[in-house]
Amino acid sequence: MSRRPPAILALEDGRVFRGEGFGAETETTGEVVFNTAMTGYQEVLSDPSYCGQILTFTYPLIGNYGVNDEDWESDRLRAQGAVCRDLCDFPSNWRSTGTLHDLLAARGVPGITGIDTRALTRHLRDRGTMRGCLSTVSPNADELVDKARKSPRMEGLALADVVTCVEPYWWGANGIMDQEAPADRDRPLAVVLDFGVKWNILRRLRAEGFRVRVLPARTPAAEVVALDPDGLLLSNGPGDPEPLDFAIRTVRELAPRIPTLGICLGHQLLGLAFGATTSKLKFGHRGANHPVIDRRTGVVEVTSQNHGFMVNAGTLPVGEFELTHFSGNDQTLEGMVHRASPIFSCQYHPEAAPGPHDSRPWFRAFADAVARQRGRRPRPVSQEAR
Repeated sequence: MSRRPPAILALEDGRVFRGEGFGAETETTGEVVFNTAMTGYQEVLSDPSYCGQILTFTYPLIGNYGVNDEDWESDRLRAQGAVCRDLCDFPSNWRSTGTLHDLLAARGVPGITGIDTRALTRHLRDRGTMRGCLSTVSPNADELVDKARKSPRMEGLALADVVTCVEPYWWGANGIMDQEAPADRDRPLAVVLDFGVKWNILRRLRAEGFRVRVLPARTPAAEVVALDPDGLLLSNGPGDPEPLDFAIRTVRELAPRIPTLGICLGHQLLGLAFGATTSKLKFGHRGANHPVIDRRTGVVEVTSQNHGFMVNAGTLPVGEFELTHFSGNDQTLEGMVHRASPIFSCQYHPEAAPGPHDSRPWFRAFADAVARQRGRRPRPVSQEAR
C-alpha cells in the first residue's frame, strides 16, 4: 500500500491526536466514543446506533480479517469515522473480499490510524465523550478544534429520522423483501418500529418463528394496529430518546395492547412512555464484553452494548415494572419487565453481532409472551439462527 496521508483527530477540549489517514480523503465531525470489542468492526461500523459518532476501537489491531458482503448490520456504514491504533493492510481470512481501508474509501468514511488509542480512551473515560473533528485532508489543528466545538451535541439530537427506513418492508429468509413470502403467512406477525434497527434483530425474530414487518419510525399507532400484529418490537437507534415525541406517543398507545419488546433505544422509549426520565452517561457502554446481572437469578450475562443514554430507574412508576437487570460495571438499569402486561425491555443488545449469545433468551421470552397472548406458539426455525 502507498504511504498514508497525515490525519488529525481534534477534540472540542483542544486535545489533538495526529496520525495517518485511511479510508476516504475527507473531513467529518461527531461525538467521539470508544468500543471495547475485539472483533466485529464491520458490524459495528454499520450499526445505525453509531450514526453521528466517530468510533474509536480500543483493540489495537483492526482490519486483520478484512471485510465481506455478509457481516452488515444495515445497508451502509453508519459511523462518521473510524479510529484505530494499527490498521492491517493485508487481511487474511477465507471470507474476506477486501480491506477495511477500501471499504471506507468507497463509502466516503474517513479513518485515522497510528495514534495512541489507549491515551484517547482514557481521556474520554476521565472527561466524558466529547465532540471531535476527524480530517484526512486538513493540517490545521486549531481550525479542526473549532469545527468540533461548533458541531451538534448529542444531547437533544433526534437521529431516528436519519436512519429509519423510508418505506415499510418484509424481512424474509434472505433479507429485505418487497412482498411477503407466501410460505411465511402461517407465522405470527412481529411488527418492528425502525428507529435504526440492526439486521441481526430481524434475523433473530425469524429464527424464533415470526414473520417480520419493518415500519418507518413515524408510523402512526393506528397503522400498526391495522396490521393486527401479534407482537411489537421497538428497535435500537442513535441519538437522544427524549426529543422523539412522536415515538413516545406511539409507544404509549401501543404497548398496553400488544406484547412488546424494547431493545436499547426501544428500552428508553418504553421508559419515557411510562413516565420515566432518561439521562446521558459520562462515556456510555460500547463493546461486546459488558457484564449484566439478572437480579432475579443472580446470573451474570456477558453482553454486547452500544448506548450513551440510560433510563433513570428511580423515575419509573413505583411498582409498575420489575427492574430485573443491572450493569455489573456501574449498576445502571439494563432490563425491566412490566408486572401486569407482556411488556419488557433490555438496554443492551440480545442479538449481539458482534458479541456473545448469553442474552438470546430475550427473544424466546418475547415469543412466549406472544404465544400466551394469542394462544399459539411461534415455530422456531433454528437453521436461520446466527
